[in-house]
Amino acid sequence: MSPSNIRRAAPALLAALALAAAPVRAAAGDVLVFAASSLTTALDRVGAAWSAETGHVAVMSYAGSSAHARQIQQGAPADIFISASTDWMDALEVSGDLRADTRRDILGNRLVLIAHGGDVPPVTLDETLDLVGLLEGGQLSMALVEAVPAGIYGRQALRALGLWDIVAPHVAQSYNVRSALAFVALGEAPLGIVYATDAAVEDAVTVIATFPQDSHAPIILPAAITAQSTSPEALSFLEFLISPTARTIWADHGFDVPG
Repeated sequence: MSPSNIRRAAPALLAALALAAAPVRAAAGDVLVFAASSLTTALDRVGAAWSAETGHVAVMSYAGSSAHARQIQQGAPADIFISASTDWMDALEVSGDLRADTRRDILGNRLVLIAHGGDVPPVTLDETLDLVGLLEGGQLSMALVEAVPAGIYGRQALRALGLWDIVAPHVAQSYNVRSALAFVALGEAPLGIVYATDAAVEDAVTVIATFPQDSHAPIILPAAITAQSTSPEALSFLEFLISPTARTIWADHGFDVPG
């Protein structure tokens, strides 16, 4: 993807994103978790709860699932990987970068269309929607549509609704879903496609429609221990992700929690 296809951000936002993408290392005895950006707020709470219970520390590194999966394949020292889609977890399984029998499907999510501002009327998502007209000359903010799960799901949904070919020239792509959310929140883009849980943490955007679940592949978030992990606490943290305490936190943040 050429740089011209990525929406220009304000300098402060670019600086923040650069810090978020910087390499993270855990101290001895900690658990280093590579997680999808969409988990940021909720997983920070889960990690704090685990630390309070065990006395150990979970160090979080948030980015697009595609970026993290490739880093793990290249030897990044992650102990746990939590992906926003099954595809990138499948890729690590095929490449031998997961510890056997540790993979868990822990969460589900929904895909929504958001608008900048706090008082925007809802729309009906079907083939009659004039999505380009709603942009009013602006761009539709999405995560990378060929690599990042939120962008992949979004393109699938728009194609299923017959809207992709028309709106594709107006799409601004970001390296992860939280960046796509930030562009709309800052008013850099009038509309965006993100997860419902992302929209819920940002007061500067309004959900104007939820994509039909049959318009895209099921949004399932798996977690696993990496093959290279040496942390004795990795399994403890993995199991905590599906504990009653964590399940309450996930639900509070709007995630679908399997029964």
